[in-house]
Amino acid sequence: MPIEIVCKIKFAEEDAKPKEKEAGDEQSLLGAAQGAAAPRDLATFASTSTLHGLGRACGRGPHGLRRTLWALALLTSLAAFLYQAAGLARGYLTRPHLVAMDPAAPAPAAGFPAVTLCNINRFRHSALSDADIFHLANLTGLPPKDRDGHRAAGLRYPEPDMVDILNRTGHQLADMLKSCNFSGHHCSASNFSVVYTRYGKCYTFNADPQSSLPSRAGGMGSGLEIMLDIQQEEYLPIWRETNETSFEAGIRVQIHSQEEPPYIHQLGFGVSPGFQTFVSCQEQRPWGNCRAESGLREPELQGYSAYSVSACRLRCEKEAVLQRCHCRMVHMPGNETICPPNIYIECADHTLDSLGGGSEGPCFCPTPCNLTRYGKEISMVRIPNRGSARYLARKYNRNETYIRENFLVLDVFFEALTSEAMEQRAAYGLSALLGDLGGQMGLFIGASILTLLEILDYIYESPPLNPKVSWDRLKRVWRRPKTPLRTSTGGISTLGLQELKEQSPCPSRGHVEGGGASGLLPNHHHPPGPRGGLFEDFAC
Repeated sequence: MPIEIVCKIKFAEEDAKPKEKEAGDEQSLLGAAQGAAAPRDLATFASTSTLHGLGRACGRGPHGLRRTLWALALLTSLAAFLYQAAGLARGYLTRPHLVAMDPAAPAPAAGFPAVTLCNINRFRHSALSDADIFHLANLTGLPPKDRDGHRAAGLRYPEPDMVDILNRTGHQLADMLKSCNFSGHHCSASNFSVVYTRYGKCYTFNADPQSSLPSRAGGMGSGLEIMLDIQQEEYLPIWRETNETSFEAGIRVQIHSQEEPPYIHQLGFGVSPGFQTFVSCQEQRPWGNCRAESGLREPELQGYSAYSVSACRLRCEKEAVLQRCHCRMVHMPGNETICPPNIYIECADHTLDSLGGGSEGPCFCPTPCNLTRYGKEISMVRIPNRGSARYLARKYNRNETYIRENFLVLDVFFEALTSEAMEQRAAYGLSALLGDLGGQMGLFIGASILTLLEILDYIYESPPLNPKVSWDRLKRVWRRPKTPLRTSTGGISTLGLQELKEQSPCPSRGHVEGGGASGLLPNHHHPPGPRGGLFEDFAC
């Protein structure tokens, strides 16, 4: 038959709370023993961390003025470190570089650069027809040759072709070139190639990269020497000013590599008639940020065999003109329709206004890895002298005034057959950044890589991020034991023997676990007898 035990337990109200706390501590200890170890709190982590000042600011102990001052010092040092680290990061992201110049040994021969020259006057006045003047009115500002003007009803002019106009009306090199010598050998207009620029029809010497002419010596007489007649009598008269009106007389020259298209309106220099201009060159290569080391290839540009800044700028100009005028100019590569002369100047003005420079502009052209530049030193002397003026006047059937106003001599040569190897290196690399960051960390907060690992380990072991601790807590909540059925009448509590057996099992004979069981029957002792049975259940 079941046995019912009636116990009358009295305890003070203040004694219940410690016992409940002890029971809760026992349950948490049991749960921790079953699962992972309890994570450290911030005070424990601060007292064991290698970060300077963290133990005094967040460790165990009373909160007071001393701890407050330590916390302020720690926060101030941390802010100073973050400020310095941000400055170092900004400096690293700007990619500064150093340029090291190393003069190479003299070579027996060096490739001569390409020389592009343009007459500043784009159209010869005598070669312009009435139709040309009508179509180029917005570009040249000239009135029509017909005294009565152009009447819309009587116009029968064909559609203009800018390529044809530039070819017919541009200055012809065969008429301008009076003498040509390269390294002591005679040359002629056949050694020049036709190229179109913002100045119209221009000419390039030594333009073919596959058959580049070599220069076997340095100094005057070992390069290109030409005498030109700029033909000022063919310059357009100025009736009204336009954005394309030119007041100068002479030629525009650019010295560049064969792989780079001429960008003469920005990179060229002027040569004046009545002078002999000496241009001493020095080859400089390579030049630029070597992006190939970082795995970045040079962008491919349609219409050009190799990438260059000039080609990139011409591509940007073409895109701007196509967007605005739906056509391209003659000097721009491509197969699109060439702009007619009546909107030519409008499109040219829009091109200059829409393009921006530098890395912030709409046209960003990075410097390539391999680019050959030519440093120049320019000097001039007056020509002709009195004796040569009379000789040239007789030779070319011109008067001396014409010779002084139209003739010029251009002498382009290498200063020496040595090239300056310009190597760009990173002035602030990743190792320097890490070293400076480590120095700032040690100076302000006394931290290192191991300190960062300690912080990451503490964050990972925190309950919100630790998956094992979170899973153990979830299992304890899911497996929480049911509350024992207790009926209380006044100060008497009645428990069934079966409930007592389920809640307080005895692991071994004669051993009582927990303070609750021993307090229940303080004077009970085990008599000798067989194991198990009703008596053992009662004793536990």
